[in-house]
Amino acid sequence: MTGEVVRTFYPRIEILDEAYEIPQLGRKRRISVLLPYNYYETEKEYPVLYLHDGQNLFDEYAPYGNWGVDKTLERMASQGMGEVIIVAIDHGGVLRIQEYLPYSTPRYTEAEGHLYLRFMLEDLKPMIDKKYRVLEDRASTGIGGSSLGGLISLYAGFEYPEIFGKKMIFSPSLWISEEIYQRAKSFLPQPPTDIYLYAGGMESANHYGQVLRLENILQEKRKYDEFDLIFAHNPTGQHREIHWGEQFPMALKWLFFNKY
Repeated sequence: MTGEVVRTFYPRIEILDEAYEIPQLGRKRRISVLLPYNYYETEKEYPVLYLHDGQNLFDEYAPYGNWGVDKTLERMASQGMGEVIIVAIDHGGVLRIQEYLPYSTPRYTEAEGHLYLRFMLEDLKPMIDKKYRVLEDRASTGIGGSSLGGLISLYAGFEYPEIFGKKMIFSPSLWISEEIYQRAKSFLPQPPTDIYLYAGGMESANHYGQVLRLENILQEKRKYDEFDLIFAHNPTGQHREIHWGEQFPMALKWLFFNKY
C-alpha cells in the first residue's frame, strides 16, 4: 500500500545571517526571510513585507509571546492566499528604543531611526531585491510593526513614500514625540498608498486616543487618488504580541490580497 503524501503549506524560513552587518549603526543583527512554501517550485515574483522586532514574529520561545506569522502564512496558503515574502529584522535589544526612534526627545536623546532606515534602503532592500524574486515596485512593498516598530514604520512611510506603498501600523508609540503628528499632516501620499492602522482599547490610558488622533489626520488624505486607510480597533486589545498576532492575518489580507 502506497503511503499518502501529506502536503505542507508551512513557509520556508531562511536565516540570511545570525549577525548581519549594519554599517550605519556599527552593529549586527539576525535577519530572517519567510518564503512561500512552494517558492522554489515556481518562478513567480512576490510582494514583500518588511517587519521589525523579528524575535517576536515567530520564535516559539519569545519572552512576550509571538505573532505566529509562520502559522498564519501556513493557514492562508492552505486557503490559496498568502503569497508574500516576509523579511523579519531582529530588534537591537537594549538599543531597541533609540534604533526605532525617529526624533530625539528630552527623555530619549539618541534617535537613530534615520540610520536604521538608511540600512534598510541602502543595504537590506537592495540585497533582498537581488537575492529573491520580489516585486520591486512600491505598490508591492510594505513595511510594518507594532509599538515602536509601528512608529518607525509610520515614519518610514512618511519619509519614503516612493519606496513603501503599504504600511501595517499596529499600536504605534505616538506618545514619544509630538513631531510625528506634524509629519502626518504634511505627508503627501503617492498613488497607490494603503495604511492598515490598529489600536487596542486596553493598551494604556491615552494610547487609543493618540492613535485616533493620527487616524483623523490621515483621513484628510482621502482627497488624494488611490489613498486608502482602515482603522481597526479591538476594545479589549492590550499592548501585547498576542493581540497584534490576531490582527496580522486581517491586515495582510487587506493590504496584499484584495482587502478581504
